[in-house]
Amino acid sequence: MSPRPRDGEGFVIGGRRPVLEAIRSGRALRVLVARGAQGTQGLRDVVDAAAREGVRLERVPEEAIERLGIPQHQGVAARVDPPQELDERALLGAQFGRDALVVVLDGIMDPQNLGACARSAEAAGAAALIVRKRRSAPVTAAAVRASAGALLHLPLARVANISRVLERLRERGVFVAGLDERGAETIHESPPPPRPLALVVGAEDVGLSRLARESCDVLVSIPMAGRVSSLNASAALAAALFGYVLRPPR
Repeated sequence: MSPRPRDGEGFVIGGRRPVLEAIRSGRALRVLVARGAQGTQGLRDVVDAAAREGVRLERVPEEAIERLGIPQHQGVAARVDPPQELDERALLGAQFGRDALVVVLDGIMDPQNLGACARSAEAAGAAALIVRKRRSAPVTAAAVRASAGALLHLPLARVANISRVLERLRERGVFVAGLDERGAETIHESPPPPRPLALVVGAEDVGLSRLARESCDVLVSIPMAGRVSSLNASAALAAALFGYVLRPPR
């Protein structure tokens, strides 16, 4: 299994949780397990899932996995078929339920941050992740690992114009909330937002773009009690999802 697959062959990921989720998502094409790898429950889950889903599994010397150059592989690797990304037409043609949540990333360029955002979004029950076509991180092996495999489950749409998509969603009755340090209320002060909902998070350095901010129905901030003035995008998203979006009404 080459560490640099040809076009159309996907990419290689490592780690027991990401590989397990690749199998569960139907994206794993082939799995390698190092001979002598510690027989933990996590490894047993990978082996059982591969057998259940009919994914080819090979026992190989650990050196074979080391040569793939995967950090922290835990003795497990898989070749993955990348998920197909939606375009704007497919996204806007999708049917979102009354309770739907979509997460919008406005300018997240670090694959690790993309993965961490996807992990929180999927855990919160998001129906889709929306990102820019330009100035946006690609779905890479590093992003999939950072997401603990969530990027293989969560539909992802790349769009040319975030503000235009937000306006189209609003026309369909989607409430749009943006995380912004200039928000009039904090996530603790503002009531939980209505559904269906689009939650928008901006880049760490500049926050939301002006047009994205103007497309929001409400802007909320995260209260900071320490000396550090901001959180990274994935931490801010997690705080907003579980401290604002999923907070029960008072």
